[in-house]
Amino acid sequence: MNTTTVQYQIHIRPRRSFWEVDWQGLCHYSDLLWLLVRRDFVSKYKQTILGPAWMLIQPLATTVVFTLVFAKMANISTNSSPPALFYMSGLLAWNLFAQILGGSGNVLQNNAHLFGKVYFPRIIVPLANGISAVIPFAIQLVLFFVIYAFLGATQPTHHAGSWFQVLAFPVFALQAVLVGLGGALIFSSLTAVYRDLQHLLAFIVQIWMYLTPVIVPLSQFSERWPKWMWLVQLNPMTVPVEGMRWSLLGAGSLTPTSLAVSWSMALAIFFAGFLWFNKIERSYVDQA
Repeated sequence: MNTTTVQYQIHIRPRRSFWEVDWQGLCHYSDLLWLLVRRDFVSKYKQTILGPAWMLIQPLATTVVFTLVFAKMANISTNSSPPALFYMSGLLAWNLFAQILGGSGNVLQNNAHLFGKVYFPRIIVPLANGISAVIPFAIQLVLFFVIYAFLGATQPTHHAGSWFQVLAFPVFALQAVLVGLGGALIFSSLTAVYRDLQHLLAFIVQIWMYLTPVIVPLSQFSERWPKWMWLVQLNPMTVPVEGMRWSLLGAGSLTPTSLAVSWSMALAIFFAGFLWFNKIERSYVDQA
């Protein structure tokens, strides 16, 4: 019986630059990507009584609180839109961004034990967190349409956006993902060096929300807080939040200039975070 000997040659070489992308490794470890997505989703609701129902309870409870406090008590305008739809449409974009940023902001430190045992492209872990955040976003979008249909039957005077506006919805969702993922990569790179920043992340996200037109329409910011309009205009999450309202409710203050500036900032944040993360992750295991 003849036997043949197969010789394998493994070439090990250092990465030449931090802007190179290991596309072959990403394809090879695609199974790991989906395994991490499943891990993030299961671990979040494991040993909870209501389980995935929290994906519906949290936005509903937040919408009710915002409606009672800001629309009823504080009498803040919602641009003639039903308060429930106004706040829920804004929370769609914000929750997507906040879950990506919060879930991946400490990804290097939280997975140091995994990085030290086996090699795989490190970018897979924040990508998995980003994909797992899309699942509750999709479910909450269905919830929005259910409430939209109910209020549409009881309030026939409400007008929705045109088909062109609805088709633009994925563009604003993609922008929120890019800003969230880019910010998460920047924060994870910073927390790898400065551990104190991991304690500030939740506080920064909370303050960031009040500088975003989630509660107050963009048209009201210039009237109520004109001195802070420059911060609102520089906020990369202003257009995604206002854009989703414009797509779903037909109400929003968007201009071609604001869209161009916002998309430029979103792309700059994403690529800056990606390049910085790509540089830090090469030596993080040696420093951890």
